[in-house]
Amino acid sequence: MKAEVFSSLDLDHHLLVHVGLLVITILALYFLNITWLKPQRVRWILARQGIRGPKPSFLYGNVPEMQKIQSAATAMKGSSSTSPSYGDFVGDDYTCTLFPYFEQWRKQYGSTYTYSTGDKQHLYINDPELVKEMNQSITLGLGKPSYITKRLSPLLGNGILRSNGHFWVHQRKIIAPEFFMDKVKGMVGLMSESAVPLLRKWEACIESQGGRRVEIRVDDDLRAVSADVISRACFGSSYTKGKEIFSKLRTLQKTISSKGMLFGLPAFGQRKDVKSLEKEIDSLIWETVCERKCQETPLLKKDLLQMILEEAMDHFASKEASRHFIVDNCKNIYFAGHESTSVAASWCLMLLALYPQWQTHIRNEMSEACPNGLLDVDSLPKLKSVKMVIQEAMRLFPPAAFVSREALERTKIGNLDVPKGVCIWSLIPTLHRDPDIWGPDAHEFRPERFENGIIKACKAPQAYVPFGVGARSCLGRNFAMAQLKVVISLITSRFTFSLSPNYRHSPAYRMVVQPGHGVNILIEKVQ
Repeated sequence: MKAEVFSSLDLDHHLLVHVGLLVITILALYFLNITWLKPQRVRWILARQGIRGPKPSFLYGNVPEMQKIQSAATAMKGSSSTSPSYGDFVGDDYTCTLFPYFEQWRKQYGSTYTYSTGDKQHLYINDPELVKEMNQSITLGLGKPSYITKRLSPLLGNGILRSNGHFWVHQRKIIAPEFFMDKVKGMVGLMSESAVPLLRKWEACIESQGGRRVEIRVDDDLRAVSADVISRACFGSSYTKGKEIFSKLRTLQKTISSKGMLFGLPAFGQRKDVKSLEKEIDSLIWETVCERKCQETPLLKKDLLQMILEEAMDHFASKEASRHFIVDNCKNIYFAGHESTSVAASWCLMLLALYPQWQTHIRNEMSEACPNGLLDVDSLPKLKSVKMVIQEAMRLFPPAAFVSREALERTKIGNLDVPKGVCIWSLIPTLHRDPDIWGPDAHEFRPERFENGIIKACKAPQAYVPFGVGARSCLGRNFAMAQLKVVISLITSRFTFSLSPNYRHSPAYRMVVQPGHGVNILIEKVQ
């Protein structure tokens, strides 16, 4: 009897050992497939099409090499003993400092190459014809990269900037019409009103110094104007009311954005701070939404918040799903609607401070189009100089650094066969400063190149993409351009300004490319 028991136990033990070994083998093969074999197959498919790239290491891909190149570029910048001259600010190829690995590999492998971060395979595309193909693509098979959007989830939720597929299409149908040109024209007066506090503040600073020239750091004031415009246009409230939301969104943006985001590395040590900020922002936005719901006076015309509320009521049975839809899209609009525009305005003022002759052009056009100093929807199209300045500023210093996509399914881009799961990157500043596209003066500030529009400004108009490409390009581009024209025109008509000696030129990547130390200008009233 004992022998039978022991024999049964031995069988059970051997069975468990075999099952355990089988499970370990399956897990090991799965791990090997995910981390090496699958990426290797993708690299093989790309290699057959003539696409090469740096050799990846096991588990980490090219991340160690990226970090090494980044460290060397940072050390080289830090060891530089000379300060750049004003002209060098414009010609500065800041991509060599911010994204040196992309530039090094582009010179080594050409305008299309592949690299990897961990088990994620990437395709770098800076060929104008392929960018054109991406521009014309309407497939839902190209979406936002999942590993990037996962990192941005606390900031953007599952709103329009982060979602993919049919859910993104659904959100786009609600939001896009609110930024069509006919709607934007009706916001010009509101944009002018939002700029008035800034103009008065700067005038008061000058008067407090007896009318003499004063130094001003423009960034926060421009951010306040942009935030006020988006608050009033889309949410029916002023910036003052939403100030805490904007402040916390900016703090969350700084916390989340890091070089590790591009490397695909996890953000250790940030989770508690990020989660806390996310909860606070969501609560503040929901308070604003609840105030709207309790509002007794009917709106004279629907704003974007009202459209989002009605859509949530019509399409979501669950209160939780409805709340997420509302809060997430409000976060997207609060963030996207003011951050990029205010950064673009800062770069515009920096360049105008360096090139005062363009201040004169804008001032002269303003005096002709708006003799009373008041901008309206009819006078805005007459301001050609300010439009050219904005276009050139966004060519040289586009706030968005990348066009990023993920092949959510096997996709064709031109003659390229892109396997599912591959992330596609185009570096916008590189496209915007390519001498083959823009000519030998590609690194110079020459707004007159846009005198006859983008088509005549360069050899490949599809390579000018300050608002992204294709179906997923920025929905608010008309809104942003109108706001920039209003703000820059009003500032330039009231003040003359030059760059302060305290200005430190150091473009920084914090989800957008912004002046790392702000923009300081010396300003005085127009006589």
